[in-house]
Order: sequence, then structure tokens, then C-alpha cells
Amino acid sequence: MKKILHIISTPKGDSSYSLQLGKAIIDKITTAHPGSIVKEVNLVEKQVPHLQEAHINAFFTPAENRTPENIENARYSDEAIADIMDADILVIGAPIYNFSIHSSLKTWIDQIVRGGVTFKYDENGPEGLVKNKKVYLAVASGGVYSEGPMQAYDFATPYLKSILGFIGLTDISVFRVEGLAKSELKETALEKAISSIILN
Repeated sequence: MKKILHIISTPKGDSSYSLQLGKAIIDKITTAHPGSIVKEVNLVEKQVPHLQEAHINAFFTPAENRTPENIENARYSDEAIADIMDADILVIGAPIYNFSIHSSLKTWIDQIVRGGVTFKYDENGPEGLVKNKKVYLAVASGGVYSEGPMQAYDFATPYLKSILGFIGLTDISVFRVEGLAKSELKETALEKAISSIILN
């Protein structure tokens, strides 16, 4: 049995290809690990709070010194990090918009990347504190970014791998449903993406 955290960052609802690909990844995980528990977090519906000064002040206030206002301002971040820490596997849906990730996913990242909580610095440099978890990225795009002339324009996948790796999530597999804006590729794009899913 595995605890799976499914992070959804699409504004397109059930028609979203990143959502469908993410669910296909989860189907394969639950087939391999019967009885697994899935928690879905829809970042668009939840409207993750954009990072503001009040949040930063709360993050850097020791827990024992937090005011009720600090507690409220740190609440979303604390809960989001607790979800990650509780999970064995993260499945993160990442549609590409304007060569990068949707703003809801960036906002979630700003809430979970916290010094002293999910990473720290010591004499050896930075160390991620979120360990021993598997991450699957379900990336969807109108163009083809896995190879070819547009590969250099994919700022979503390298960023996610870098920032997640920074907090200790280094075991990352990427699956792509791409070419959705190309008539010659769209019809088979999802099927091709699902067939590429290999768990490791």
C-alpha cells in the first residue's frame, strides 16, 4: 500500500490532458500496490495564497512564538508540507503555459520551499529535507518539447526537477503528453503518453 499525493494544476477541469495522464500514472501505481490511498489537491480550485510579507514573517517566526495571525498565515504552507511528508509518492500534473508552469503550481512551490522545514543550509551547502519519496511529473503541452527545436523552450520540466530536487525530491520520472496543438499528433498523444508509463 502506498500513500499517493496527486497535485493538480490545470484550469481545464476533466478535459485536461495533464490530469488524464496523472490519473493514468496513479492507475498503474494502484494496480501495482493494491489498497493504496490517493489524496487529490487541486491547486486551481483551492486558490493557493500567493506569497506575501505576512506569510514570510510567519515562516520565520519560531512556532512557540507565533501569534494567531502568524499561525493563520502559515496554515496553508504547514498543511501542504504535511501532505508531502505523509505521502510515499507524488504525482504532479504540469501543463505547460508560455513555456513554463501554471501560476497555481508556482504558488504552491513558494509555499512548500521553506528554509529549516523542507531544506536547510550547513557548512556543506544546501540539503533537502524531504527524503525517500518518488515523484512522477505528468507534463502536457501543445508543442513538442522533449526533443527538437522547441526543447530549449521547456522551462517547466527543468525548473520542477531543480526545485523539487533542492528540497530532497530527487527521484523524479517525467511522462509527457505532447503535440496537442498539432493535428497530426493530437489524436494519439495521450495513448502514446500512457503507453510510456513505466514505474520505477
